[in-house]
Amino acid sequence: RSPEVTGVLDDCLCDIDSIDNFNTFKIFPKIKKLQERDYFRYYKVNLKRPCPFWAEDGHCSIKDCHVEPCPESKIPVGIKAGSSNKYSKVANSTKELEDCEQANKLGAINSTLSNQSKEAFIDWARYDDSQDHFCELDDERSPAAQYVDLLLNPERYTGYKGPSAWRVWNSIYEENCFKPRSVYRPLNPLAPSRGEDDGESFYTWLEGLCLEKRVFYKLISGLHASINLHLCANYLLEETWGKPSWGPNMKEFKRRFDPVETKGEGPRRLKNLYFLYLIELRALSKVAPYFERSIVDLYTGNVEEDADTKTLLLNIFQDTRSFPMHFDEKSMFAGDKKGAKSLKEEFRLHFKNISRIMDCVGCDKCRLWGKLQTQGLGTALKILFSEKEIQKLPENSPSKGFQLTRQEIVALLNAFGRLSTSIRELQNFKVLLQHSR
Repeated sequence: RSPEVTGVLDDCLCDIDSIDNFNTFKIFPKIKKLQERDYFRYYKVNLKRPCPFWAEDGHCSIKDCHVEPCPESKIPVGIKAGSSNKYSKVANSTKELEDCEQANKLGAINSTLSNQSKEAFIDWARYDDSQDHFCELDDERSPAAQYVDLLLNPERYTGYKGPSAWRVWNSIYEENCFKPRSVYRPLNPLAPSRGEDDGESFYTWLEGLCLEKRVFYKLISGLHASINLHLCANYLLEETWGKPSWGPNMKEFKRRFDPVETKGEGPRRLKNLYFLYLIELRALSKVAPYFERSIVDLYTGNVEEDADTKTLLLNIFQDTRSFPMHFDEKSMFAGDKKGAKSLKEEFRLHFKNISRIMDCVGCDKCRLWGKLQTQGLGTALKILFSEKEIQKLPENSPSKGFQLTRQEIVALLNAFGRLSTSIRELQNFKVLLQHSR
């Protein structure tokens, strides 16, 4: 049976089928094209920040993801990784060693960049620095930050799993979801067994929260569902002739989303994915006026390409506005000004914290996509809470009220691209499930 996700979503008025069709025919093909443009293809990220919350002790530290297939001579000095000891603990058995090797290989970041790209990045930096910044740039200013080619590093199964991966997600939910310690998430293995509670106490608690905090939980859950969907859809099936082959893994999909196997959690997770999609969709339609100004260009130094990229982006914005049913964030942060301000700040800090938790992810490729999608969602929320500032932007001069960095723009559109892909992949799984009956 497929996890039936149909009908109307809570907290916003939308039905699933119309989202599916809108995504498949309008958004997905265009966003895929946009992600191939140079401006959106390269993401600057610092993968070297130490985990601030616990000593990284995954069963193998994939921190030292040795960078192939760049010959040494081509790797810029800044990217060369120290060849420190590869495993923090000696793997207990050959099986573990093999898993480790595999995870190391699959989780490694491919840092190949042409010299042309490197020269372009210097030019981009000069251009970006000449723009006014009104927001903090902690990560991308760091000397350890490097550009990564997202097309060479697709998000897919890397073998990074088990307690170390579980702990990262758990701390994101526990630390950041405004939740009292006494309330446990459904299916949380640490929960004291409470007979037949099937998560009811959790949902009673969730419904009692103010809308904003409930939304926060749903967004994180939606992001988790989305990332899991990518991993199920691009799973390492087997190596044939020494070449890995990737594809959908039905068993993995059912384990995470089947209503029976997940005691009803699966469909809820998928509903949260749709909810997240709508929030980011809403943000894109709200931020359009920022990009429609002639002063904003998506600079890569190639005038014609930059104009094409901007046209394609504006075209996507046009589509997002044409979708009739959006989440209405007016009901969020609508309380008194003071309360709204502190809540908005609380959200911002929660996101910053989640981004720091991503530094604890033991696999570079997972860390890359974790950071990008977190930053993309954080940027979407920043947009939704800056509606007045965006409406007041001057046409021809940089704005003091609202600004997006290259990083935020690249993260926003690629994160939305991942959600668009998830919803597409979910439809494929539904078809596969029907055939397998």
